[in-house]
Amino acid sequence: MDHHDPSELSQRRTLIIIGALLLGMLLAALDQTIVATALPTIAGDLHGLSHLSWVVTAYLLASTVSTPLWGKLGDLYGRKVFFEAAIVIFLVGSALCGLAHSIFILIVFRAVQGIGGGGLLTGAQTIVADVVPARDRGRYQGLFGSVFGVTSVIGPLIGGFFVDNLSWRWVFYVNLPIGAVALAVVAAVLPGQLRRAQHRIDYLGTVLLAGAATSLVLLTSLGGTTYAWSSAPIFILGGAAVVLGAAFIWAESRAAEPVVPLHLFRNRVFSAASAIGFVVGFALFGAIAYLPQYMQIVKGVSPTVSGLRLLPLMVGLLTTSIVSGRLVSRWGRYRIFPIIGTATMTVGLYLLSHLGVTTSVWLSSVYMLVLGAGIGASLQVLVVAVQNAVSYADLGAATGGTTFFRSIGGSFGTATFGAVFSNVLAGDLAAALHGLRLPPGVTAASGASPALLDRLPAAVHAGYVSGYATALQTVFLVAVPFGVLAFALSWTLKDVPLRTSTGAPDPADTLAPTSRPTVRTSDQEMERALTALLGRERRRDIYAGLISAASVKTTPRGAWLLLRVGEHPGWGRHELAEHLYMTDADMERRLGELVAAGYARPLADGPAAPVPLTETGQHAFDELFRARHDAVARLAAGWDPEHHPRLVELLTRITHQLAASSETPGSDLDAAAAK
Repeated sequence: MDHHDPSELSQRRTLIIIGALLLGMLLAALDQTIVATALPTIAGDLHGLSHLSWVVTAYLLASTVSTPLWGKLGDLYGRKVFFEAAIVIFLVGSALCGLAHSIFILIVFRAVQGIGGGGLLTGAQTIVADVVPARDRGRYQGLFGSVFGVTSVIGPLIGGFFVDNLSWRWVFYVNLPIGAVALAVVAAVLPGQLRRAQHRIDYLGTVLLAGAATSLVLLTSLGGTTYAWSSAPIFILGGAAVVLGAAFIWAESRAAEPVVPLHLFRNRVFSAASAIGFVVGFALFGAIAYLPQYMQIVKGVSPTVSGLRLLPLMVGLLTTSIVSGRLVSRWGRYRIFPIIGTATMTVGLYLLSHLGVTTSVWLSSVYMLVLGAGIGASLQVLVVAVQNAVSYADLGAATGGTTFFRSIGGSFGTATFGAVFSNVLAGDLAAALHGLRLPPGVTAASGASPALLDRLPAAVHAGYVSGYATALQTVFLVAVPFGVLAFALSWTLKDVPLRTSTGAPDPADTLAPTSRPTVRTSDQEMERALTALLGRERRRDIYAGLISAASVKTTPRGAWLLLRVGEHPGWGRHELAEHLYMTDADMERRLGELVAAGYARPLADGPAAPVPLTETGQHAFDELFRARHDAVARLAAGWDPEHHPRLVELLTRITHQLAASSETPGSDLDAAAAK
């Protein structure tokens, strides 16, 4: 296995790479929310209101199903080339979406865009582990997680701005310059040989899953609208879904590395969390897709204002996600959060079913805040619960499987909400118009842009808006039983005391309500969890504990320096000072402490001279290093490292990386040394 050592990259080059990865992730994350406020205008311009949900569904479905394939291809053949390919596919899809002149062509190109989007998110989250040393990874995890939080808030605003001031097509065109910059930087600075791993790619399972999911989504979205429920196409789609689903189960039971390992469903926590995640994703994506319709069509506000009015939903979601994550880490328990969250989400969906023409802004904001708070509290802890309940060997697959079902739920939710809306809209419009006729070119199936609706006669406009509001109320009311189902399922989630190593939620799971399935191996998941925990530890506490465990007679500052000197034998004082971001004079002063303690020999003349440890000093270094390794191993004790040789190797590697950290000692160590 080829493995590029992250420590070989300069800090400047690493920062440039991280910037390019963040741009790639920004593209894919932004595209999931920026389209929302443009949907009403897209539906009117392309005369495709009845198929509008597929503009969202096609992207979600394509990116979700392709994500596991992207991850394994990158592991097998090198991540750089596939990350570049994902950017190119995404940009081609974006350009074609901007050029689309029919709703069906737009849907096809959104699927192309979704395939690229799956590769962008997968590549960005896995490459960072190859280019950033473990000691520094915690700070970057927060950056990657925050991308999702930021795009959740600004996406609808940017989308509304483009629709108001340019065209809805710029919702897609904006990706081109950003993507071009990301592609150029990745091609120029990303190492070609990153970490690789051998895989048996489950092509058959991927194709069968995509076929079964697409058949089911088409069935729910076309039934009762384009085709009658008793028509031949609907029966064909239903039969295809059953046959492909059965074939998928058969294929997964025989695949060496299945997309969704079937044995995981024997784990009660995984089954419950996957089911809850499916339903929560169902409600989240459905709500995000149809709330801008209410704002722009029923309330008559501009796309930009509708984006602003979606902020309460995102504020509620992000707030409870972050708060629940921290409480889970502090308490070590998680079951109560999905129970409270799904109950709150259900109340929120019921409240949204009362949105009408006369509903005030503040009241609709409260309704959305309640829904967002419920989804955030439910969403956050599911991955943590699953990671805590499965064996180490299944850690990577279980993590990806949980987020996979959340994303698939979003695909079904959007399609189902769209089918319900299309089925009831014509009748509700007819009832509200009281015999008044819509102008030519405006029907329940084609819809009309907000600009066109503003030009309708007052009586027709009032009737259309009233009927539209009634149809949307039905959509949210139909979603309420799914919220009740999620609430019932949350009671089946077993509350297992958290292992220390899984008590720290990934920021990407905390802040990424729209994230794609995670594609990490078990080793990568464990490394992420451990570095997140160790990154939050206070160094004063770390070294005070190491001194006690190793019975070393020095200050925390001295222990810190002893570990660094021992990890770099033969380095000159000047070279060591540069590596640790210290002046030569400060290095001389601090090394004097080790000399006085008998751990280092008197310093030779010249800054290039090495820092030789005495026999006592070498023994003290060995004891400190062993204490550090034991401290790291204790964090993974629940995984039985002695039964997993690769986990033992991982723990040793993390210990070396953390012991060799080049962070400048902070005031906490200095304060401890002064005591």
